[in-house]
Amino acid sequence: MQLSKNTKVSFLFLFVGIISFIFADFSISTLEPFLELKKFSFAIFQIDFSQTTKLFPALFNTISIAILAMFFATIFGFLLALTFENFFVRISLAFTRAIHELFWALIFLQIFGLNTLTALLAITIPYSAILAKVYAEILQEHDNFPKELKGKSKVSYYLYTKIPDALPHLISYTFYRFECALRSTAILGFVGITTLGYYLSSSFMQGYYNEVWLLLILFYIVIATIRFWLTKYSVGFIILASFFYLEEFPSIKIDNFIRFITSDIIPHPIRTNAGYEKTFEWFSNIFTNEILIGVFNTILLTQIALVLTAILALISFPFISLKFTNKFGRAIAHMFLVVLRSTPEYIIAYIFLQMFGPSMLPAALALMLHNGAIIAFLMGQQTNILNLRQDVTKKKNELYFYEVLPRIYSQFLAFLFYRWEIIMRESAILGILGVATLGFFIDSAIADFRLDKMMLLLVITAMLNIIIDSISRRTRNYLKVEQSITSCGCDLK
Repeated sequence: MQLSKNTKVSFLFLFVGIISFIFADFSISTLEPFLELKKFSFAIFQIDFSQTTKLFPALFNTISIAILAMFFATIFGFLLALTFENFFVRISLAFTRAIHELFWALIFLQIFGLNTLTALLAITIPYSAILAKVYAEILQEHDNFPKELKGKSKVSYYLYTKIPDALPHLISYTFYRFECALRSTAILGFVGITTLGYYLSSSFMQGYYNEVWLLLILFYIVIATIRFWLTKYSVGFIILASFFYLEEFPSIKIDNFIRFITSDIIPHPIRTNAGYEKTFEWFSNIFTNEILIGVFNTILLTQIALVLTAILALISFPFISLKFTNKFGRAIAHMFLVVLRSTPEYIIAYIFLQMFGPSMLPAALALMLHNGAIIAFLMGQQTNILNLRQDVTKKKNELYFYEVLPRIYSQFLAFLFYRWEIIMRESAILGILGVATLGFFIDSAIADFRLDKMMLLLVITAMLNIIIDSISRRTRNYLKVEQSITSCGCDLK
């Protein structure tokens, strides 16, 4: 029997995932993990809402940083999108967006210290690269005008044809990316920025789980109400208010920046003129003891999370589909998926870390829940627009396996491979929580103030993400499941 391309690729990734499970560390090191989980779960009934007002500064700080970061990122991203065809621009942006926001924050902490500027740069730089790529793709999709309209002036062509035609999709993606910026800004608190993550981390460390729930609920409310308080009428006022609300930017000490790029990140043997042999020994030691281990564990965690994400998505999407579930069931399932996809993987992993201790288990569960919820939501939307035959079976299991799943499976793979690069980025950063991925060694290098080693590991991390992104694109091309930005929704990127 001739296997389809979808089946071959699915079996290959499932096989890699199973092999990865064999080598993974899923140990539980806490004495009573389920007692801790029970304490955390029941703490939701002990929330003290009178404490809400004291958390408003952190909440407003989170929103203001996200607003301003997106304001600058939108401007830079749009300008870069116009030159995205340039090979050097594409490669530079691929490298920039491959480095996680937390890694950027850790870099700028060494230059500017713990302040608002560090937070803004940590979000603005990678988001500018992401927006540039997506804006360029959206504009490319709207390059469907007759040649005579293009004229000789590229500026006029963009201003009067492509941009007006693509504007609704550009705005739609920008608003979605703002939701992502809110999540990214929140987790900056884990490195000391006074956003919601800062108080979340503090409450967890002290065992105040009721405060953790209060913080999470406040965050969910902000995410859920974005469309009401961030509109075309209010956006200008909110941007202006954010400028005034945030603390004054510190004076930039150019000496710190010059020292960082000319000394701190230069490999120590080169900086001290120790010679070729010492330089090779320096690199060889890091490569053997950290790079190989970090890359192996990052790939291991990524492939496990990819398979778990696929399983959760395939199980979950019927619960929000008109074809399988009633209105009440869909409402409950939709609420559950919204909570999971609105919670950053880092926060979910941090919660599980307190329950189970440091291993790949908290990270794998966090990546599965967040990404699985995103893909399940998109698949549910896909099934809602399917037209079924009049004589289709009434049995839900037969409807699922023989009618619905075969028709959306190619799209499911497209969604999954779009998220692959994101899962890789998150797998690397979750090493900060104790898993020996590349993030673990980067965090250790920063703690030891070995910034030259940090930069080497960041370059390796970026290269690994670029490779995964390239494989993902080739796989989608092989399966012929490439989906346009405008037609598949913006939740993928």
